[in-house]
Amino acid sequence: MFNCIVVGAGPAGSGTAYHLARQGRSVLLLERDDLPRYRPCAGGLSPQVTQWYDFSFEPVISQRVDRVGFTYQLGDPVAAIIDTPEPLWMVKREELDAYLVQQAQAQGAEVRTGVAVTGAKFQQDHWEIQTTTGNHTARYVVGADGAQGVSAKLLGFRPRRPRVSFTLEIPLADSTADWTRQSHFDFGLLKNGYVWMFPKADRLTFNAATMVGGTKDLRSPLADYVRHFGLNPDHGQGHPGAFTLWDGHRNLQGRHAVLVGDAAGLADPFSLEGIRPALLSGWRAAGAIDRALICDSQGDGKGATQALGTYTSQLREDWGNDMVWASRIAGLFYRVTQFGYQIGVKRPSARARMGKILCGELRYSDVATRAIKLLTGKLAPWQ
Repeated sequence: MFNCIVVGAGPAGSGTAYHLARQGRSVLLLERDDLPRYRPCAGGLSPQVTQWYDFSFEPVISQRVDRVGFTYQLGDPVAAIIDTPEPLWMVKREELDAYLVQQAQAQGAEVRTGVAVTGAKFQQDHWEIQTTTGNHTARYVVGADGAQGVSAKLLGFRPRRPRVSFTLEIPLADSTADWTRQSHFDFGLLKNGYVWMFPKADRLTFNAATMVGGTKDLRSPLADYVRHFGLNPDHGQGHPGAFTLWDGHRNLQGRHAVLVGDAAGLADPFSLEGIRPALLSGWRAAGAIDRALICDSQGDGKGATQALGTYTSQLREDWGNDMVWASRIAGLFYRVTQFGYQIGVKRPSARARMGKILCGELRYSDVATRAIKLLTGKLAPWQ
């Protein structure tokens, strides 16, 4: 019997496996696909993650971005510098995920790829996980298989409804070399959401997603956005994706189980940032499970339950409480996007703060009161 089985080898799952194995726990990390494998993802990563992981991310940083451009419906351009000690990192998920798995393996985690989870049964004090290659048992299980994974439902959690995104990868040519250190966002081109571009060393990653309301046509506005850069969208490769936004405080631990990353619904409801909270949740989940295992070894079942419960409370303090503010801002901003662009992007102080939020140097709570007051003032006459 393993101390823990982790379902899904994305950043959250591999992060959990790494920290548990580092504590000497026996860990089985299951991944449905073979590695490395592609995942639709913009690939922005905050340098703040170095607070939670003691290895270097340098091998998988494809590009550092210290400039950001903005437009509203492809016009009214604004440019800004990300004034932080370390610029925003750009990563490729196929490289990042494989690298994190290697870090977990180096600490002793057992990794099995090409294995799909088909069922789960709780047996008195442990889980039996059924897979396409056989059954495995563990004291604790971590659901880390993303927005469309099966683990949340199998482990007794209420699954979140995923939202859809679309990613278009354009190979980087000489004509696009000037974009390699600048990210870009357009608001207004896509109603209730936005389109954006993150550069990598060898390609430009274009993305589209709606943050509020129903699903819209994502491909057409994204194609127009790509043409704005003088590129042909037909020269790229498109990938539909899915994500879950943070939508309120929930218990993320259950009966000898926790959810992390997109399975837990942690993505920023304003910016859609997902890798940072995934890695944070992996770190916090491992700590809670390790403490629960200590209590188990002492025959303290109540203490184990309480230890596991600290995962939800700690993640709420680290991330969820700030997402309350992010959600409030998003709910207003994407209703009055044109006005939001004027006060949230055109103002130099506002766009400087957004860069610091993306890099982990500032929290939404630091700017929310004024932002909400300004946005609410625009809505008031129509309410």
